[in-house]
Amino acid sequence: MKVLILAGGFGTRLSEETGLRPKPMVEIGGKPILWHIMKMYSQHGFNDFVVLLGYKGYFIKEYFANYFLHQSDVTIDLSTNEMNIHKNSSEPWSVTLLDTGLNTMTGGRIKRAEALVGDKPFMLTYGDGVSDVNISDLVKFHNNHGHAITMTSVQPEGRFGALELSQDKVINFLEKPKGDGAWVNGGFFVCEPSVFEYIRDGDETVFEQEPLQKLALNSELMTYKHNGFWKCMDSLNDKKQLNEMFDSGEAKWKTW
Repeated sequence: MKVLILAGGFGTRLSEETGLRPKPMVEIGGKPILWHIMKMYSQHGFNDFVVLLGYKGYFIKEYFANYFLHQSDVTIDLSTNEMNIHKNSSEPWSVTLLDTGLNTMTGGRIKRAEALVGDKPFMLTYGDGVSDVNISDLVKFHNNHGHAITMTSVQPEGRFGALELSQDKVINFLEKPKGDGAWVNGGFFVCEPSVFEYIRDGDETVFEQEPLQKLALNSELMTYKHNGFWKCMDSLNDKKQLNEMFDSGEAKWKTW
């Protein structure tokens, strides 16, 4: 099963970083967040990736073009231009880097991968979110319900600390509790090929709008509720928190 990763957005809310590189290449623990996402899938045996490129996509192309060199110990003979590999720690990944256009919306990017996916089920996620979701259980859930698409839903942390008050006295304080109890789109989709039929307006289609809305109205959108860790890197503070988790050994998404 191929894994499609949306990696083409401008990342404007993280402009301090994305002015130099695409958001999926912003690093956590010295590795791009895109690499962490791929490791999550690889842990469950899914190693066939299609990265949907757009903004500064050449950075991602260059990263994977030189990945084998970056991950291995080598001796290079400059006089003969020969290279000997001493240690290869590269992952067993097949990575297709698909240029889906600079200004293409999420639905349009997915639609452009239709020929690569063909008539088989596929997985889909965003290039800026990590989680400890059990991918194998997610796929089993999808296969058991028989509908067109499964979305992983999560309950993100609240943005601010929550106060429990009695008149003017604070009787309890929770730092970054769960939000208002609502379940939100956490990515990590499993899709049947029929999902492509819902993307009809080309590059202008926003996947999270008409396609998902129609899938829901047709009773084809199911959700896998994930109560564990999930975090999207949407700001510099998110990047800082993820790096602190990784550096302290508390990277809950790191299940490999």
